[in-house]
Amino acid sequence: MAGEPAAAGSTAGPSTGASSTTTVEGALAVLPGPRAEESGFELVWQQVVAEIGRAGSIDLICHICPDGDALGSALAAGLALRGLGHDVRVSFGDDPQVVPESLAFLPGQELIVPASEVPDTPELVLCFDVAAESRLGLLHDKAFAAPVLVVIDHHASNPGFGTHQLIDPTAPATAVLVDELLRRLGVELDQPLATCLYTGVATDTGSFKYRATTPATHELAGRLLSTGIRHDLISRQLWDTSSFGYLKVLAAALDRAVYEPDAAGGLGLVWTWVPYQDLALFSVTVEEIEGLIDIVRRPAEAEVALVLKQDPDGTLRGSSRSKGAVDVAAACAELGGGGHTYAAGFSAREGVQAVVGRFRSALRPIS
Repeated sequence: MAGEPAAAGSTAGPSTGASSTTTVEGALAVLPGPRAEESGFELVWQQVVAEIGRAGSIDLICHICPDGDALGSALAAGLALRGLGHDVRVSFGDDPQVVPESLAFLPGQELIVPASEVPDTPELVLCFDVAAESRLGLLHDKAFAAPVLVVIDHHASNPGFGTHQLIDPTAPATAVLVDELLRRLGVELDQPLATCLYTGVATDTGSFKYRATTPATHELAGRLLSTGIRHDLISRQLWDTSSFGYLKVLAAALDRAVYEPDAAGGLGLVWTWVPYQDLALFSVTVEEIEGLIDIVRRPAEAEVALVLKQDPDGTLRGSSRSKGAVDVAAACAELGGGGHTYAAGFSAREGVQAVVGRFRSALRPIS
């Protein structure tokens, strides 16, 4: 299955080589991309491109339990930088480190290494789609030991850690910023790169239906499709393929769903949860049920939706969505998480009712 969609279609770091010096000089003249009209942001772009040009070894990391935008962004950048002659590693801080089955088709996975193989003091770290330090997992200390830590992200809740921040909350996906990075490095799109970037953009825009989708988003999708990738196969793998066991888990979760019309200032909340026992019984992974929130959010009566997924150790992972009248990122932040205004998450170690109670109390209509 690997590669099927593509086939069917700061602080200056040490100078360790000049493999992309010429590319860097040309890249600085490329037309500006997202938020480049802001002089400060443009300066950071130039600094990051220069740091990449000076680096010989680059570690690219994304958040734990990576989704399509996180892993797609990291792999696209990894493939591009390898093509420019850099020594690259892609990793994320989980143990065990598992790539979701829905992302098994992404090219470039030969670049992925366990967190233990990332150097204790990396030369340069590029961090993708990580909204908070806690999402670095086992790679937290190694990332912060790097003299140059570049954070490339689009979450409004990102506090701005690292030595260089390329954070654009107006971008619908981190992959959009990676596309800009590749343009500045003079890298031309090919099918493997386009597959990774399309996966990132399609994932975080909900297949181009979320509010953050803009005309520029569709223009980017058009450029990616022009490489010959099969977007239908990518979409089928992302959203329309599951195990039979998933249907059983889904049925139980929907039967467990609760509607609270008075929550969120009377705008309504619908929530459910998936105990680990259900996942174990039907051999379903937590990653496989990530899309459950998009089903639970459908009722017209509720403004906000919440799904709690239980890990083997009892930890509850919360995924929430808003239709536009409630800032769920603010609510999740009160529970130690974060994300986007209309899509956010958190983790908690309390019981289900206690967690739902805290979440409910944190919901406030946008004034």
